[in-house]
Amino acid sequence: MGPLADQPPEQVGFYEVAPENWIGVGGRYGKRFRAFTERYPFVCHGLSLSIGSPSPLDETFLQRLKQFLDQHQIKGYSEHLSYCSDDGHLYDLMPIPFTEEAVHYVAARIRRTQEILERRIAMENVSYYAAPGKEMEEIDFINAVLTEADCDLLLDVNNIYVNSINHHYDADEFLTALPAERVMYFHVAGHRNEAEDLIVDTHGADIIAPVWGLLDKAYTQCGVVPTLLERDFNIPPLPELLSEVDRIVCLQNKCYQQKDSRRAGHG
Repeated sequence: MGPLADQPPEQVGFYEVAPENWIGVGGRYGKRFRAFTERYPFVCHGLSLSIGSPSPLDETFLQRLKQFLDQHQIKGYSEHLSYCSDDGHLYDLMPIPFTEEAVHYVAARIRRTQEILERRIAMENVSYYAAPGKEMEEIDFINAVLTEADCDLLLDVNNIYVNSINHHYDADEFLTALPAERVMYFHVAGHRNEAEDLIVDTHGADIIAPVWGLLDKAYTQCGVVPTLLERDFNIPPLPELLSEVDRIVCLQNKCYQQKDSRRAGHG
């Protein structure tokens, strides 16, 4: 776990892990991980549940996941509103068709997941590059799934921006159309520009100004929500990474101050 374990930064309020990488890990690494989860709040972000898959829901995995969440007292679990498997894993996030049939199918699988885990879960709005079989808009599909499944939302700010460029919609309007009351936490990350009208969600670069602006608006829309900085590769030295965390904290403090000013104005 490197420098994070040796000198945990004060400005980091929680950590996120992929449970698939830690379920069943024992020995020295398992003990170090347990020591970390005992000291700090954690959420789990799944990689393999494949909620939109045509294959049956992997209930054996969900039972193991529940044990893992209970063992480490992790309350928050999120997954991608997509699929990544059928007979085998695809190692990529594929878009679920935006259809009424898919809404009912996915919502039923989410409800079953929550039943097994005995927890509400959060589904993440994902980046996508094609919309096969589309019969409704992305925002309508997401909102319909959240309502029918009665689950929470992991709001990925960068994915809204990426999709707004790739699919030509207004990011601010999309953000404000999401149900703020269902948001569990935010993701924010960097991406790669392939062309003027094509952005690839990579989690391998610094966050750009328009995404920072959208995050600021997300706090105005949803309040000060726990926010995870995602960086999967091209990872800079920890002080550089923490400079982006500091910027997140600054935006959160700005939101607090604005709320306090409004309260004072009504006092």
